[in-house]
Amino acid sequence: MAANTHPQAASDSSTPLPPLYVDLDGTLIRSDLLIESVLELLKRNLLYLFLLPLWLLAGKASLKQQIARRVGVRADLLPYNDSLLDYLRDQKALGRKLVLISASDQTLVNAVAEHLGLFDQAIGSDGNINCSGIRKLTRIQQDDPVFVYAGDNRVDLPIWEKASAAITVNLPAALQQRVIAKTALEHQCDYPQGAVKAYVRALRLHQWLKNTLVFLPLALAHQLDNPALILNALLAFLCFGLCASSVYVLNDLLDLPSDRQHYSKCRRPFAAGDIPLISGLILSPVLLLSAFSVASLLPRAFVVILALYYLCTGLYSFVLKKIMLVDVILLAALYTLRIISGAAAIAVVPSFWLLAFSMFLFFSLAVVKRYTELDYLRNAGMSQTEGRGYFAQDLGMMAMFGCSSAFLSVMVFALYINNEETRNQYLTPEILWLICPLLLYMVTRIWLLAARGQIAEDPIVFALKDRVSQAVTLACGLLLWLANIPWREVLL
Repeated sequence: MAANTHPQAASDSSTPLPPLYVDLDGTLIRSDLLIESVLELLKRNLLYLFLLPLWLLAGKASLKQQIARRVGVRADLLPYNDSLLDYLRDQKALGRKLVLISASDQTLVNAVAEHLGLFDQAIGSDGNINCSGIRKLTRIQQDDPVFVYAGDNRVDLPIWEKASAAITVNLPAALQQRVIAKTALEHQCDYPQGAVKAYVRALRLHQWLKNTLVFLPLALAHQLDNPALILNALLAFLCFGLCASSVYVLNDLLDLPSDRQHYSKCRRPFAAGDIPLISGLILSPVLLLSAFSVASLLPRAFVVILALYYLCTGLYSFVLKKIMLVDVILLAALYTLRIISGAAAIAVVPSFWLLAFSMFLFFSLAVVKRYTELDYLRNAGMSQTEGRGYFAQDLGMMAMFGCSSAFLSVMVFALYINNEETRNQYLTPEILWLICPLLLYMVTRIWLLAARGQIAEDPIVFALKDRVSQAVTLACGLLLWLANIPWREVLL
């Protein structure tokens, strides 16, 4: 949305345009550099969490300086307010003085100003003075008593009161009216942020498909006609969904720089600036608390497994995702943990064969995920993944690891068929052999599609959404049911 009600914004050679001072966080960029810097700092070393309060004792400006000394900013990757940038370029063409002024540390403000090449001056907090509110106003008036200010926050009201005109960004309606009542409105440069669709994308509800694995123990225990156990399985599904969404939000907050460099992850809501970062910091713990609140209705063993899942995902986010192969092994373990949790929710012991089969199968699918990323990396002419321990030259080895593990999962299933326990559980266990070629077809097809570059999403989600994989899964389920029929007695 744009509005232009201030006559000085027009090109007039006889009247010089007043200097335009532009705020950074939330105004020029659709993000907050302080929050981004703190997240990046904690990602590098979680122990900084204990230093942050000590730095804050010396003041906000000192805190920002200490963080900026340890964490820089990739100005070329930041999500900018494009409508405001276009307006600033037009004003620059008219010869207007443009100043970037922010409460962020001076080094970060300099980095953004140098990248854009639009501003005549860049002003930020210097370690002693936090350039915000009245202090920002004082700093502006030192150079230019007459000025126009672009901002996005209630803290900017004292500045707008003294400004000859205002440029507003994403102000609530009531606050917008207060600004207009105090000064002329030169321009309005809103950008979409906080839409319901963006929050739905941040929760990644489509990834909840992975949590259908919690129903597997229920099906294999032949308890699909037990309402109480079905309810427990549904609650377990909900718990893992809420917990997983909490983890996804946390991961997205911690991976902002690397996501912005990724060909598809750059469109994620937090990386693109579609949701305020502070909302994510609130949303993640709320989702986690909700997950454990629901989990309290289930057996204690399930709660323990859910806590273990969250702990492992935390370790993955902060440390293990950077270590080659350890990351995919942990991803496979987390998928298997969903099956274990499903068993705990209905108080049954998961089969050794099921766990062994799932570990090899999910390791293969986790490697597919890394393989597709490396394949894109190679095609883009890059050599190393951002924030990962892989190189484009690892592509062949990853394919070998993944395919080998896929074949091992089928072999484990074949051994399961010949197991004495299986022969006692199924009335016609020989029918289970028909599942082996179906599994071989499904896993080799996924790998072939990955090699062709036709899998652009999480392979688990792909397998759950792909019609061929769905048909194979249904066929396997049908064969499991047929194996429970005494065909020898029926046919003889």
